[in-house]
Amino acid sequence: MRICVRHFATKGNKFMRFMDRLERHFGRFAIQNISLYLLICYAFGYAIGMVNSEFLQYLWLNPAKILQGQVWRIFTWILVPPERFDLLTLIMLYFYYSIGTTLERTWGTFRYNLFLFCGMFFTVLGSFGVLAYFYVAYPEEIALVGAPLLLDQIGIYFSTYYVNMSIFLAFAMTFPESSVLLFFILPIKMKVMGVVYGALLAYQFFASGIVMKIIIGASLLNVLLFFLLSHNMTHLRPKQIKRRMEYRRESKPQGITRHKCAICGRTELDGDLSFRFCSKCNGNYEYCQDHLFTHEHVK
Repeated sequence: MRICVRHFATKGNKFMRFMDRLERHFGRFAIQNISLYLLICYAFGYAIGMVNSEFLQYLWLNPAKILQGQVWRIFTWILVPPERFDLLTLIMLYFYYSIGTTLERTWGTFRYNLFLFCGMFFTVLGSFGVLAYFYVAYPEEIALVGAPLLLDQIGIYFSTYYVNMSIFLAFAMTFPESSVLLFFILPIKMKVMGVVYGALLAYQFFASGIVMKIIIGASLLNVLLFFLLSHNMTHLRPKQIKRRMEYRRESKPQGITRHKCAICGRTELDGDLSFRFCSKCNGNYEYCQDHLFTHEHVK
């Protein structure tokens, strides 16, 4: 067991160093407020559906059509919105926008971009995996019915649903102790919702056929990649912050500091941190870069 933990810790450190190098070279290309652009994509999708709902089929992620030359489907599938357009859908979209924006502020724009694009990339790979499975599992049906009739509907299976679910799971693992109001009434911890949704996804994965297994596994592979290999992505968890602070206090002498975070107690002696006062808090409360946007305002 110790060997396994040490192995993943070593892999995680290498992965984090690799991401640091990527950010140094390509960080300037990261898209600011990318969650807003995803909502804009949905808005275009709804507008297209209102004008001509059948045209959305030309935007689906269909690997069979991509191999025939319709390469735009690699990108346009993110325009396809949830089927229903009602108040509940609007609330859910706003919820995903808010938690996505919080993750971007916490992780940094580049790493949040990388997390989303990995989820989309793995989803595209998963679609080709489903295509390969159809050719292996149903060669006679494809030969008898014809490949277009059987394969043209693959795009129905793929959407941004599981990509959005990966954002939710990432938020639950990063901020397990934060609370949300269920139905705007009942406060519930994110770790509880994360366990419930994770259990539902696990049940759906093991109870479904091979096609859904490929879809779910591919779409959520970014969660596994980021949180199994990169332990430091969860460095904002309160327990880890407390342990790190206790270790640093014991390992080096305390000096006179000018800045101190009101949440985690970190100072400028604890690393390359920036500190800001919150204008919405009642009093002079200073926060580090990790808690400036995520703390509860003091009234």
